Amino acid sequence: MKLTENQMILERRSFLKISLLAGGGIMFGLATEQEAAAQGRGGPPQAPPAPVNYFKVAADGTVTIVAKNPEVGQGIKTMLPMLIAEELDVDWNKVKIEQADYEPSKYNAQSAGGSTATPTNWEPMRQVGAAGRAMFITAAAQTWGVPEAQCTTASGRVMAAGKSLGYGELAAKVATLPVPDFATLKLKDPATYKIIGHTQKQVDLSQIVTGKPIFTIDVKVPGMQYAVFERCPVLGGKVGSANLDEIKKMPGIKNAFVVDRPELTAISGRPGDVVSGVAILGETWWHAQKARQALKVVWNEGPNAGGSSTGFQQKADAMSKQAPMTTSRKDGDFDTAIKSAAKVVEAAYAYPFISHAPLEPQTATASFKNGKIEIWSDSQQPGQGRTSVAQVLGIKPDDVTLHMTRGGGGFGRRLTNDYMVEAAYIAKEAGVPVKLLWSREDDMQHDYYRPGGFQYLRAGVDASGKIVAWRNHFVGYAEGTTPVTGTIGATEFPQKFVPNYELHVSTMPLGLRTGALRAPGSNAIAFVIHSFLDEVAHAAGKDPVQLRLDLLAAEQAAAPAAGGGRGGGFGGGFNASRAKGVLQLVAEKSNWGKTTLPKGTGMGVAFHFSHQGYFAEVVQASVDSAKKVKIQKVWVAADVGSQIINPGAAENIVQGGIIDGLSEAMSQKITIEKGRVEQTNFHQHGMIRMAQSPPVIEVHFLTSDNRPTGLGEPSLPPIVPALANAIFAASGERVRSLPLADHGFSWA
Repeated sequence: MKLTENQMILERRSFLKISLLAGGGIMFGLATEQEAAAQGRGGPPQAPPAPVNYFKVAADGTVTIVAKNPEVGQGIKTMLPMLIAEELDVDWNKVKIEQADYEPSKYNAQSAGGSTATPTNWEPMRQVGAAGRAMFITAAAQTWGVPEAQCTTASGRVMAAGKSLGYGELAAKVATLPVPDFATLKLKDPATYKIIGHTQKQVDLSQIVTGKPIFTIDVKVPGMQYAVFERCPVLGGKVGSANLDEIKKMPGIKNAFVVDRPELTAISGRPGDVVSGVAILGETWWHAQKARQALKVVWNEGPNAGGSSTGFQQKADAMSKQAPMTTSRKDGDFDTAIKSAAKVVEAAYAYPFISHAPLEPQTATASFKNGKIEIWSDSQQPGQGRTSVAQVLGIKPDDVTLHMTRGGGGFGRRLTNDYMVEAAYIAKEAGVPVKLLWSREDDMQHDYYRPGGFQYLRAGVDASGKIVAWRNHFVGYAEGTTPVTGTIGATEFPQKFVPNYELHVSTMPLGLRTGALRAPGSNAIAFVIHSFLDEVAHAAGKDPVQLRLDLLAAEQAAAPAAGGGRGGGFGGGFNASRAKGVLQLVAEKSNWGKTTLPKGTGMGVAFHFSHQGYFAEVVQASVDSAKKVKIQKVWVAADVGSQIINPGAAENIVQGGIIDGLSEAMSQKITIEKGRVEQTNFHQHGMIRMAQSPPVIEVHFLTSDNRPTGLGEPSLPPIVPALANAIFAASGERVRSLPLADHGFSWA
């Protein structure tokens, strides 16, 4: 797998920095080309900025490794330090982990999104550790007067000829040595790994289960007041009037004021915008929230007040019968092929808007003083957040200090930073440190939603059951002239596997904020593509697995272009042999087609390529006469490259994606009426319960000769169509729109 340009730049232009610590210890950091330029590389030596710490070795041998990326439950705070510790050759159970703040002058790519952390950091983090190990060997060899080739390392010590020195004892000498060229480093043979490839407990686990205050919601700073923010229920609406005088007189209330930023186009819902509303500050969050319940606001709702889900559906149906706005792909001659097809299958599919609904609602703490602001946030994109805060407050980005705290789930919601910007703006206006905490209702009714969409498909098969024609008219949404995230891409499967293929796209305006939700695009597109493929298989009288294998073997001309289209998941061209590999593996593990199932029980299959990961999944489920669905088992086969870094965590995150997808499939839906989101809490946007979850989710990793890629997203997309296909096999009812609950289904 080829590196992206950014990855190549990172690896080519990074070098190690060493600084001496008080007491004889040292700290190692990775500096970038940008930072090197800032230090005047090529000119007279200049004083370096604060060291770029990735790990520190104290004189007593204590090793502290810094986790540079945001942690929102994906396990990155454990995984990235594992890469360094492995090549450094230290004992994992003696390593301490620290969370970095957002410091772009020190760290590369501090973000959480797109399942990018593994492919971006796999090489550089190991190189940092390997460079450190090499320097300790050099220091020991010089101390003893022996060749470096005679030195070995283990558990944070260097050994040679019966002699042994700990890294802490060598730290002062290492600080005087030149740094080795990364190109000369020899990384470990994977067969010798002691940390990578072995399950390591999440570093915050004991604190989480014992209720320690480690999440953003737990942050407290001196003099802090608690804030709530009442926003217009219609995007783009503004405050007309409010009973602020009454609110200010309520017990525990410190302040209340209107927020109105006319210079920002809040109607667009751009990340970083501050929408119009009323901020209330109290001694406690309870005081502020009680006052909010007494708040009376007259809103000027604006042009989006007429939007409705019913209207969107009607508009989409009408547009599907009209000429499409654009043609994204046209291969072969669909019209001729469909006329000669032995069988033709047509279907209209739809899927709703969905809220991210993380367990921890949006929250941030901010303190503005002397023209600078300090923020505590669980942003997935802290760099973008810092820029937005600076723009809104009219200050320089360097005057924004951003502490990265652990987030209670993200799934893409914390990519947008609106809550961080709100907290910063309110803190500046109020003149006191402020902790802004959204309610659950805020979180569900003011989200950046997974976009809904509509797809109108038609396919033809020949007498042998081969798919010879495929046409899809995708009807979605746009902000202005720009389609929202989740619009199907021109290289989405089965493009290049059907000789006569057409993809058309039409969009309609939308007065709702949308954004990336776990496996953006793919989480909905997979449902449509693989449900419809299942329809085609049954119409053609072919086994659903075999139809997919035959399709993967029928690649036309060159493989799809790199990037995979929006639906393909941001990175790498689709590889048919890898998709075939996971499909065959999941069929084997599930004993597909070889098991006699009782009446009312069926198996469904699907695969998808998303965020550089290949996943195939089989669901076995039963459906009773009351349409109660019970899943007996889920099988998963995955190809995410040559190495599973933390196997236990990897299995857990895959299983989490399955559970997440099952919740989406059964009962999650955001609907709009008069421009307002109708759902307010989990009772209307349900999560699957433990007793309803599959008793077994069996995960199998198929290692391949490809760089390791991420796991946060690609397990989710196939589970939705696999469940829908299992329901069809069990009940004979084909579901073409989500959630399943709209069709009378529920969990047993």
